[in-house]
Amino acid sequence: MQFPVPRVPQSPAASRGAIDARLTVELSRLTVELASVVAGARRRALRDGDRQIDTAHLLHSLLECAPAVGAAFDGPGRVARVLGYLVQRSIGYGLRWQGAVEDSGVAPLVVRKNQMAGWSPSAVAAMARALDRAAQREDARAHGLDLLAALVADPACRAVEVLGRAGADPAALTRRIAELSQQV
Repeated sequence: MQFPVPRVPQSPAASRGAIDARLTVELSRLTVELASVVAGARRRALRDGDRQIDTAHLLHSLLECAPAVGAAFDGPGRVARVLGYLVQRSIGYGLRWQGAVEDSGVAPLVVRKNQMAGWSPSAVAAMARALDRAAQREDARAHGLDLLAALVADPACRAVEVLGRAGADPAALTRRIAELSQQV
């Protein structure tokens, strides 16, 4: 059974351009923890007044809701610094993102055309990559590390911009995620 991903209200102009055939994420393919991440990202987008859930919302919620993800960083200090940058989004840092759709170009054209309502194309692509990563290891459910790996795989997304500003190296994160994934 498929459930639509929680929607972020759009302006009338944005909803006119929405395509009826929406992509959906099978929430049954997410762990409870990752479903909480999605719900948290939705709440954060609403609270921040953003039209869409973007990769920075996903990263912020992931760091708050998925404790295992913190192990991919080089210590709790780095996680705190990343969270610090993410918190600043609503009080200054990231304000330039408001009103702009996050589209790093990594999402296939079909994803950008049939985008899920209330999600940036980059966030849709990241979630799809997380689900693909789980399927590749023959896991029925995507986990927090799957989403983190998907986020750092897109060098032009907002999440990677935040990571870079906070001094977290995406290449080092990718290596650490691979190590942690082998331990599971």
